[in-house]
Amino acid sequence: MTRTPALALNDTLNLVPFVSVDHMMKLVHAIGLERFLTELADYIEEDFRRWELFDKTPRVASHSAEGVIELMPTSDGAAYGFKYVNGHPKNSREGRQTVTAFGVLADVATGYPLMLSEMTMLTALRTAAVSAVAAKHLAPKGARVMAIIGNGAQCEFQALAFKAVCGIDTVRLHDIDPAATAKSARNLAGSGLRVVRCSTPQAAIEGAQIITTCTADKQYATILTDNMVGAGVHINAIGGDCPGKTELHRDILLRSDIFVEYPPQTRIEGEIQQLDPRHPVAELWQVIAGKVAGRKGAAQITLFDSVGFATEDFSALRYVRDQLAATGHYADLDLLADPDDPRDLYGMLMRAA
Repeated sequence: MTRTPALALNDTLNLVPFVSVDHMMKLVHAIGLERFLTELADYIEEDFRRWELFDKTPRVASHSAEGVIELMPTSDGAAYGFKYVNGHPKNSREGRQTVTAFGVLADVATGYPLMLSEMTMLTALRTAAVSAVAAKHLAPKGARVMAIIGNGAQCEFQALAFKAVCGIDTVRLHDIDPAATAKSARNLAGSGLRVVRCSTPQAAIEGAQIITTCTADKQYATILTDNMVGAGVHINAIGGDCPGKTELHRDILLRSDIFVEYPPQTRIEGEIQQLDPRHPVAELWQVIAGKVAGRKGAAQITLFDSVGFATEDFSALRYVRDQLAATGHYADLDLLADPDDPRDLYGMLMRAA
């Protein structure tokens, strides 16, 4: 793989490829969901290996009592990408998504957009793919059983990404809302996974080598207590993703080797906001690049404290754009003014009368 080339998919400078929600769904089905997740994971892992090339900054967040709106920018020097994303847990009560997003990939050399894409669906896919990439390097060897605490919009994506990338064959599901668990079990029927519905978090964790927490409430919460977590497991904590929102008891963190995406962001938003700012953590890119050891022993508890980072969205946009020419699942959006004389934008306006 190489960096996304700074080339248009057409010869008309005013047109920018636009991937709608409908296009994204058709693209996933054309490729196949598990293949899509596996290939997306490869792109994410490749970009983690070249982590040092990227511009990195914590996301720009605007917080309110209702939720958060964020911008997540980055660049590898050849292409620039950003994502607009919100997080509003109360939205589900009104029949709305708690997370919605869109993103742009642009050419650094010209500043011209290369693609505009929906990212509500794509964020769900990339979050699951990132989790699976981390588990590939941190989970116990031969892990086959996964517990998922929180069976909302992310649940099925997580299960299928871990199946495709890590070889999981059993998922144990729990949610405080039994209807959410029933929904996930129904959606995963026929996936090749053995699905077990569990009435308590303790029951879900029983026999699991991997534990994923992905709840939505915007508050300090204790989804896992210290006595629930035994030696040797890998915890994939993805629900705590903003200041004041956590899922794990602090004592679990103190027993774990913690791996994060970008420490300046995770210390504000992740589970480790509960710890001293100097508490040692390792960066996932260092593990993937072979600079830091991941899992070192059978009794070790590894914790991926994931809050999502801009490079992962960049990888997802890069992957999608690389599929467009072959699949055609996009529309040309008349987004950029393209006058005959670049200095005569006014003349272009007047001639349109």
